[in-house]
Amino acid sequence: MCGIFGYVNYLVERDRKYIINTLLTGLSRLEYRGYDSAGIACDVGKVSALRAKIEAVPNLDNSKVFVAHGGIAHTRWATHGAPSEKNSHPHRSDPTAEFTVVHNGIINNYKELRQVLEKFGYVFESDTDTECVAKLAKYIYDTQKQATGASMSFTALVKAVCKELNGAFALLFKSVHFPNEIVAARRGSPLLIGVKSSKNLKVDFVEVGQETPEKEDNNQFLGVDKPTIRRTQSRSFVGDDGVVAPIEYILASDASAIIEHTKRVIMLEDDDVAHIAEGDLHIHRLRRDDKMSSVRPIETLASELAQIQKGKFAHFMSKEIFDQTESVVNTMRGRLNADNYSVVLGGLRSQLANIRRSRRIIFSACGTSFHSCLAVKSIFAELCEMPISVELSSSFLDEQLPVFRDDVCVFLSQSGETKDTLMALQYCKERGALCLGVTNVVGSSISRETHCGVHINAGPELSVASTKAYTSQFIALTLIALQLSQDSLRTKARREEIIDGLARLSDDIKKTLALEPELKRLAVEKYKDCKNLIILGRGYQSATCLEGALKVKEVTYIHAEGILAGELKHGPLALIDETMPMILLMPKDRHYDDTENALKQVTTRGGRPLVIISENDNSPVFKDLNTIRVPQTVDALQAIINIIPLQLFSYHLAVARGIDPDYPRGLAKSVTVA
Repeated sequence: MCGIFGYVNYLVERDRKYIINTLLTGLSRLEYRGYDSAGIACDVGKVSALRAKIEAVPNLDNSKVFVAHGGIAHTRWATHGAPSEKNSHPHRSDPTAEFTVVHNGIINNYKELRQVLEKFGYVFESDTDTECVAKLAKYIYDTQKQATGASMSFTALVKAVCKELNGAFALLFKSVHFPNEIVAARRGSPLLIGVKSSKNLKVDFVEVGQETPEKEDNNQFLGVDKPTIRRTQSRSFVGDDGVVAPIEYILASDASAIIEHTKRVIMLEDDDVAHIAEGDLHIHRLRRDDKMSSVRPIETLASELAQIQKGKFAHFMSKEIFDQTESVVNTMRGRLNADNYSVVLGGLRSQLANIRRSRRIIFSACGTSFHSCLAVKSIFAELCEMPISVELSSSFLDEQLPVFRDDVCVFLSQSGETKDTLMALQYCKERGALCLGVTNVVGSSISRETHCGVHINAGPELSVASTKAYTSQFIALTLIALQLSQDSLRTKARREEIIDGLARLSDDIKKTLALEPELKRLAVEKYKDCKNLIILGRGYQSATCLEGALKVKEVTYIHAEGILAGELKHGPLALIDETMPMILLMPKDRHYDDTENALKQVTTRGGRPLVIISENDNSPVFKDLNTIRVPQTVDALQAIINIIPLQLFSYHLAVARGIDPDYPRGLAKSVTVA
């Protein structure tokens, strides 16, 4: 949700055109996160509209060269205040813009801060929670200068501001008092710093300076306590001869905006404050934390720019659907040995015995990730022979669910930054449960906060509607179940059957993707103008119904509902007539006869569903019905095959209705506010 981007160059000559283009291109790489306004210093709308407005500015000398410069940019997803020019970021402290701020996240106590600042005469120009941060910076800076006659350092000022904020944030600050400098701070919202230099760095890490205030007071408002330094400085890490070399820094919400500039990144931790000035980077802590590492390593991104570009595809969603022939293999690569039927997940090795001894497994996730948990619930119960619970993260704390020390809690999130899931994770950690993370982003908050975990290795997923992350999460969870049950002779035959199915999975998906032309035809000719859609299934297909309906809702804005076929007679059958569009999932598995009974109930009432069936199913019951024949695999994995037609169907239905499936209205890729 939202995206922030910053660029700093030092001793590297860049003209204004290059700097503006870098900021705007960085924003375009973050568009997939969802937004409704964008700005460098002003304006609202798509990044392309922002670019056009900047180009139309009269007397703007784009050829002017800067040896040192710092710029910030932002794509906003409206939470406080409607999408408008006055609410777009950056926000300023006053009409002269002494301090400017861009912000991801949410400030929970902004109303209280605003009331206090208004009493001191500050006039607010927007409806956002972010503006109070910029005005608070000016208030603290001015108050400190009046009280002592000396100006605060930029780092001390930002730390004082952040200590007054409650909520989640990633912040970038600029100020006319500190030209060409940027200070970044994060708490509960991701922030990375890319490092680009033609010369060797002195070390491959940044040492963190921590300070302990003489008086601990989180509501002091002036924030002017003199600190006691625990480490003398956050030491310089650039230059191999003690001299700062030409260098560029790229700050962003995630790696997709950095990868085209550099692969070397530093991932900031919660309560880190990073100060970039005169080509050097120093990292400090908002508060003392002896459990936190005293260094931030410079890591190398594995992603390539080509992975986050559309290539020959019209939309990221289409590309990512077709990526699944490779992404499912990447999830299994190095973990699954189909020859000796073994599974090794290195991320679980240290806790494997504890997981096996646990009393129950609790899954917690939101949206598509929640559906992947539902999809594997029965196979976990069958192989691991222990109670399995699947809970929505968004209601986990609301219900105050009982969690015990002998529970294993599994948290799923594509981004690893989903706010509701992080809150559920914290809740379970406080109660002593063993916490396991399953994410697609190395270094994300969930991957760092859990005791162990598995990266799904699906590659960058930029479309808001998740596709390949769903199938890779499904597979990763299945691999966990296989490894946990590896010492059971009773389930040996079942495990081998599933592993054989996993080995064939990529080929089965490739065959299913070949059905795209027929799915496109049906979407355009028969479903383009429908206002409702029911997706039916049962057993292993239950989660597929829910996920398929979610995809339709997300990208087509059609009301779609996933209904379990066994529930038809308990109410939903009243909806069925010849006008109700339906899709029925009916693979050949142990629920086939029951699903056929549901089909007869539907057709008796005039319903004519599109039926997704196994490729070798020649039953006469499908006469006069549209069918999609997909490869048949082991029942526990059939849901992976069956979701592919629903993903393609949703995509082509959205395009036929004139909707951009990559950027659905009202939605964001990474939901970092509760």
